[in-house]
Amino acid sequence: MRAVLLFLLTLSTFFGFSQTIPESIQSKKLGETRNFSVILPPYYEQNVSKKYPVLVVLDGEYLSGLFEGTLKYGNYWDDLPEMIIVSVNQNYGEQRFKDSELDEETGLPKGTGAAFFEFLGMEMLPYVEGKYRVQPFRVIAGHDTTAGFLNCYLYKDNPVFNGYISLAPEMALDMEKRVAERLAVTTKPIMYYQASGEGDLDELREKTQALDQNINAIPNKNFRYQYDDFKGASHYSLVAQAVPHALYFIFDGYQPISMVEYQNKIVKLDKGYTQYIIDKYKNIEEKLGLKILPRLTDFKAIEAAILKNKAYPELQELSKYAEKNYPKTTLSVYHQALYYEKMGEFKKAIKEYNKGFTREPIRELTVEFMLNRAERLKGKEDESKTEEYADPQAQDNPEGENNDNGGSNENKEGGE
Repeated sequence: MRAVLLFLLTLSTFFGFSQTIPESIQSKKLGETRNFSVILPPYYEQNVSKKYPVLVVLDGEYLSGLFEGTLKYGNYWDDLPEMIIVSVNQNYGEQRFKDSELDEETGLPKGTGAAFFEFLGMEMLPYVEGKYRVQPFRVIAGHDTTAGFLNCYLYKDNPVFNGYISLAPEMALDMEKRVAERLAVTTKPIMYYQASGEGDLDELREKTQALDQNINAIPNKNFRYQYDDFKGASHYSLVAQAVPHALYFIFDGYQPISMVEYQNKIVKLDKGYTQYIIDKYKNIEEKLGLKILPRLTDFKAIEAAILKNKAYPELQELSKYAEKNYPKTTLSVYHQALYYEKMGEFKKAIKEYNKGFTREPIRELTVEFMLNRAERLKGKEDESKTEEYADPQAQDNPEGENNDNGGSNENKEGGE
């Protein structure tokens, strides 16, 4: 376990350097100056047009390093997005307990807890989002006392956060019922993760298990949920295991198409290969609030599935999708040319490949590559497969036939 923790904490050594910026706000809600840190992704300054989701880490002094290391590792493999981490300083004196003050009778934030609740949502987040380049996707994380406190944001009709990471939470009165009730009626896409350990305190583990049962009893879930109960883990060691699980759960679907996904899902489809990649990135934008360019490796995966299943007409759809996302590059031209080539329309394919001369190269699709593809087809006679791939419904109603007005088609008789 210590090896895992050390590994995560030292990842920054290998994957570039983040920039940590000390920040402070003269808070009207708290009636004092409050300090926190903003940890920017390694290439924030270079990628001047890129926007990032926000991760608010309570108990930031000891939790932020784990989240930062996991995000750097996941982003290195393009499994997790880069995020702006807001590390909230709370571990001095009794501060974390004051920030998390809840009413014993109502279970709602009160006193300093109510002030801190409003500080996060009404002062700190607007400040961060006004100063830094952010996407409209927010995640909050905490441990024990702060993990229980963050659940209170779900009590709002329009929760401030999209994702919740609750690690060994210390829950207030009836929280194991209220959280489930709020999740049951949410209309906003919510990702909720909670974790406990086999060696955690009994009173904490009992409530997380009760909440798990209540959430699983919800019939129609408009949210995503995961609960991990780590075998052999203590109240503290479970955190090192839970953080990667939580982030990969929150951003499930963000990852590029894997070989397993390709073999078990995509290549087995009867049709709709191009629609698969369209839906993938549509879901990333709608459910995760992340607008990213479709990965070129995903284009290659879809292309491979189309070719393997000889669904060549879908190359035209893939070409249109490429033109929408990479309009100045050779990508869309390549897929259109490949369509003509596979359909035996070699003259059209040559003409299309030659268009690559006017486009910007992308990955291996250089101008030289495109011209070589065209050269290879020169002298080949067309062997069109258009009729072979024609829509059967269209064959039943050949072009020129009009069933509505009784019109005829002189080519109808004679089949082809």
